[in-house]
Amino acid sequence: MDAAIDGNAHVHVNTDTDVDVDVDVDVDVDVDVDVDVIVVGAGPTGLMLGAELALGGVRVQILERRTEAQRQSRALTLHPRSVELMDQRGLVERFLARGRAVPGWHFAGLDTRLDFSALDTRHGYTLFLAQARTEQLLAERAHALDVPIRRGYEVVGLRQDDGSDSGRGSGDGRGGRTDAGRVEVDVRGPGGDLRTVRARYVVGCDGGRSAVRRAAGIEFPGTDETLTGALGDFAVVDPVALDRARAHGVLIAPLEPEPEPEPEPEPEDERTDGGPAEGRPGGLTRIVLVDPRRMRTPAAEPLTLEEFRTSLADICGTDCGVAQPRWLSRFGNATRLAARYRAGRVLLAGDAAHIHFPAAGQGLNTGLQDAMNLGWKLAAEINGWAPPGLLDSYHAERHPIGQAVTENTEVQTLLMELTLLPPYQRPAAALRKLLTELLGIEEVNRRLAGRISALDTAYPPTAADADPLVGRRMPDVALTAADSTAGRAHELLPPGRFVLLDLAGDEELRRTVTTGWGPRVTALTVTRHEHRTDLDGVREILIRPDGHIAWATRTPALPARRIERHRALTDWAGRPARR
Repeated sequence: MDAAIDGNAHVHVNTDTDVDVDVDVDVDVDVDVDVDVIVVGAGPTGLMLGAELALGGVRVQILERRTEAQRQSRALTLHPRSVELMDQRGLVERFLARGRAVPGWHFAGLDTRLDFSALDTRHGYTLFLAQARTEQLLAERAHALDVPIRRGYEVVGLRQDDGSDSGRGSGDGRGGRTDAGRVEVDVRGPGGDLRTVRARYVVGCDGGRSAVRRAAGIEFPGTDETLTGALGDFAVVDPVALDRARAHGVLIAPLEPEPEPEPEPEPEDERTDGGPAEGRPGGLTRIVLVDPRRMRTPAAEPLTLEEFRTSLADICGTDCGVAQPRWLSRFGNATRLAARYRAGRVLLAGDAAHIHFPAAGQGLNTGLQDAMNLGWKLAAEINGWAPPGLLDSYHAERHPIGQAVTENTEVQTLLMELTLLPPYQRPAAALRKLLTELLGIEEVNRRLAGRISALDTAYPPTAADADPLVGRRMPDVALTAADSTAGRAHELLPPGRFVLLDLAGDEELRRTVTTGWGPRVTALTVTRHEHRTDLDGVREILIRPDGHIAWATRTPALPARRIERHRALTDWAGRPARR
């Protein structure tokens, strides 16, 4: 179980907040009636996607049903790959300044921690950062890119026209914008009035109960909820008692302090005895538990302070002095994966595409990575230069990732649940002990850490003879490149373009690439880079806008390499411009 609650949670107490969010407040601002893309949902996935689309030159607006930014933080963590994504867009310092790095993580709460610090990344840690703060930072990014965030607009239906859903329309594949095909979206505005807005594409980032997914008729197969946990964010706890709770498997996480004035005193029936909240002054303490006596309670049933205290006392012999709750919630293990991430001109990302128990805090991170994969592809389709099949590769690449995440969270949930069931407690304890010992093996730990952190994400190559690097993350190697101030590979990626690195030296490289692919590809000659065995013999590397490797070659002969390069650029960045 994880402090990062990022799916299937039901909010029942909503008083003061742990984050002052004051960025996106476009309530009562009329929606644009005709744009390239409507993103539905202003959570982390929708905000990230909106910014990525704008970076690609797409006219996008984000519609959000809530009239205010979400102040409660279901998720609390950014994993290494997500931190890398922020680095690749030049945002990482903003996130690091607000979060707290933790080198270890867990799988199913096993005693042996996953060692993220041993992984092949500059960001070998989990960044503790409240979801509300993550959303605030992403909203600032969206506003900087002139992405309108319209609040108070609820999607109630949509229709696709009968035109081509390929998105190519009148585009010629060389950079012309496409015009054929539309999606009409019916929305209810802040005042309750209904209106219809249009877009070339709609992306549902609107959570597990996605209105977009339902309207598009996309199936959402999986399993219903069979187990629930409980969380509470408290302004008052007994720090000494928290150690006893930890020893009994209760998860304790200090949250950042509230930037707002101190809340009014609680009513007398809301007990305020006990010491100050753990962590920094003014902060909250999150407590997460699964109570064997209440783990079959439906997530939709309200959670009370008295029930939470009783659960704590039953589990660890003390109620930890909890008082002044800012948020109480149940969350369940319903696990579902959309059958398709694309249906014509409608696409899904984040919780709209996959929900699961919040084991190891993967939900928000998977959504951010969905957005990074989809953004540049959808922008390429709209701008008319996407090669055939590029947009469909979103489903081909990300659906298996969604399936892997839902499967590993089910495994983790089972490992936790069995220890709570009397008939299975002894064998479950033995199994957990065995797995804890196996995680002590360096290679086993690294393998599982790579999976949970998403650093092992590698998309399957489309060519049988592809280099072993293809599909993998581009390592953030230190380098020196002609006409570039970047000192690392990831510092080349903030513009959201392809990057072609020439490690062997071809005097015709930049002229050829600039003439043929213009603003889509940045071509650089690398004069020096740090040594890595996996780069031995590599002459050229084409990096996708999302930081994965599209193509690499070790061909020594320059004429043959130029032919390969032309083919790779055409396959990924579309046909070259006419000369």
